[in-house]
Amino acid sequence: MRNLIPSWIRVLVIFFLIFGAIEYFVDSGDQPAYMAEPMIMLFLLLVILVLIAIEGIVAALERILLNGLTEEQKVSYLEKKNKVPEYKLINWVKKTYKKLLGSKPIEEEAEIILDHDYDGIKELDNNLPPWWIYSFYISIIFAVVYLLNYHVFGGQTQIEAMEVEYVEAKAAYEEYLKTAKDLVDYKSVVLLTEASDLRAGQEIYTANCVACHKADGGGGIGPNLTDKHWILGGGINNVFKTVSKGGRSGKGMEAWSKKGLKPSQIAQVSSYILSFQGTTPAEPKAAEGEIWVAPTAVDENIKATDSIKVEVKE
Repeated sequence: MRNLIPSWIRVLVIFFLIFGAIEYFVDSGDQPAYMAEPMIMLFLLLVILVLIAIEGIVAALERILLNGLTEEQKVSYLEKKNKVPEYKLINWVKKTYKKLLGSKPIEEEAEIILDHDYDGIKELDNNLPPWWIYSFYISIIFAVVYLLNYHVFGGQTQIEAMEVEYVEAKAAYEEYLKTAKDLVDYKSVVLLTEASDLRAGQEIYTANCVACHKADGGGGIGPNLTDKHWILGGGINNVFKTVSKGGRSGKGMEAWSKKGLKPSQIAQVSSYILSFQGTTPAEPKAAEGEIWVAPTAVDENIKATDSIKVEVKE
């Protein structure tokens, strides 16, 4: 089989087999593995050099062997080497290759030699190779199909396909966010009403917030959480942001995201804090800040994270 396949083809085949295996098994994201991991490229180059070296060593050893043989032994060796069975597949490949090449054998080239003669260099009147002609015809057929599909029958363009995929990806991302609670932030957080979430929020509040706001939310060092007045805005978005990033610089609450609370936990405790609204604490602290009114869908220019402040004149 070695005699039927040139050495450079064997080297390339082995190289691409190794290359394909690396691409399959190495997780390189959107990039090819050899770009994500430069050492892989160096490894592949080393493989090529080793394979070429092996081929060269084998050829050199064969020449040394032949030099040590007599003429009769050389003839016998070469006859045995060349006695390779002609497989039907190999014959078919050879014939197909010759047909696609479309060139005449050397012994028939006299039929197509032109009269042009430049310093002894003559020109052959070869036809275009069949493979080139077939490719040309295929490109014409493709162009006609493309024209009819996109410009006559209104097929989906790449931009339209991208827009559809974008909408599907956005819907899939929003669906994913429903289960990936720790990816939530103050812009995407929603008020949690499940009993399990509120219980978890109560536990977090009891462990971290009671010292400043009291167990019933009446306020102590920190402000009263039961009235309608808010220093940094009410609503789940603003409360989440305050708990996560902290209160006023120098005298406000610490940023609990830096103290180990996960986004899902901050959403739970923020929802629990809002459950104090309208309750009556035992010792309520005087109102601080301004009355906050939740934005409604009537004013589309107001975002959920904006706060509407109403000044109260005494």
